Amino acid sequence: MSLLNHTLKYLAFALFGIISVWAVIFYVNMLDEVYDSLDDGLDNFKMLIIEKAHKDSTILFRNEFAEGNYEIFEVSKERAKSIKDVHKDTLMYMPYEEDLEPVRLLTTAFKIEDRYYELKIISSMVEEDDLIEDLFYSLIWLYVALIASILIVNNFLLKKVWRPFYDLLDQLKKFRLGKDNSIKAIDTNVKEFKVLNESVVSLINHTLETFNSQKQFIENASHELQTPIAISINRLELLAEKNDLTEANMETIGQVIQTLERLTRLNKSLLLLSKIENRQFEQTEPVLFNSLFTQLKDEFTDFAEYKNVAISIEEKGQLTHLMQKDLAIILISNLMKNAIVHNHTNGTVEVEIGDDYFKISNSGSATPLDQDKIFRRFHKDSGDKNNTGLGLAIVKAIVDLYGLSVNYAFDGRHEVKVLCNKD
Repeated sequence: MSLLNHTLKYLAFALFGIISVWAVIFYVNMLDEVYDSLDDGLDNFKMLIIEKAHKDSTILFRNEFAEGNYEIFEVSKERAKSIKDVHKDTLMYMPYEEDLEPVRLLTTAFKIEDRYYELKIISSMVEEDDLIEDLFYSLIWLYVALIASILIVNNFLLKKVWRPFYDLLDQLKKFRLGKDNSIKAIDTNVKEFKVLNESVVSLINHTLETFNSQKQFIENASHELQTPIAISINRLELLAEKNDLTEANMETIGQVIQTLERLTRLNKSLLLLSKIENRQFEQTEPVLFNSLFTQLKDEFTDFAEYKNVAISIEEKGQLTHLMQKDLAIILISNLMKNAIVHNHTNGTVEVEIGDDYFKISNSGSATPLDQDKIFRRFHKDSGDKNNTGLGLAIVKAIVDLYGLSVNYAFDGRHEVKVLCNKD
């Protein structure tokens, strides 16, 4: 839901409450005005009847409402004095409606030639239930008309006012670190949009500076580390070739070389992980995973035979995804290598490929891994000193980069499933 229509939702509830309160107040005031008007009319009609009675005594014998809206009865002096002008609502049978209908009744008394009379005058009035119904439907239509009007104003008039905000939002959607793009200032006279625009531009520029500095630092650090490590390994290998070293010294040199080789792998893995997270792999292409698995199976054949592990591939579909091909190879390689390394003799690695997924399952330890930790950096479930603990972390970074998802499950076999969330 857009911001404009989101605010309309709250405005609709507010208007409903305001109109409801206003309807009650309007109804009470309207009834008060109706009663005042009816009572004034009855009082005026009373004066006309009494005035006419002084001139025409025949009306003093009108004892029914049959042909008029008043009736007159002769009463005693005491009764006449006890009668005060009273306006009240009552019901009266109407032959035309064939039902009791509400009327306004005025009861009063007057004197003519020492004789006292009681006068009752009626006036038809609006039925409250009809009035309430008409008012209700009128307010419903008013409410609908107001909401529709506000919706139109929001989406056709106010949208133009919010145009700078949406232009800035579009630029932010398209912005990617590592690409040659920047946020352009939006021309607007609205103070809040100006402040927002300046803040975003300032933040983006600072982020770009930090990103470029970090990128340069990582590349420099990796290069500077690789060179002395390679030199150290080379010198140690030359030293190991000398015949005047004892067996203990040779073993120590071998351990140092292994440590330095592990440091080399660790350095390369961290550099790769950093590049992935910084989105430095820009070029993408449709990658067919079926052919990559076939290719990598051949490359892992010698390693699998050495570990005495059998690899099988079952293709149930053609899986294609838009990504950087080298990263797709790294993704599959890390999972395949992990499945072979953590297997047992005469074990198996089974690969299944579908239209929107692939999964790799392997035999191995009978104990399931901690699925909340296996994709974290430097997490190890084995005591292998040569394991950097970054293989599955790199897998998770690649998966997140390209909108995939990865899950681990255990049902007697260890299974890692990568799902392609195709729209």
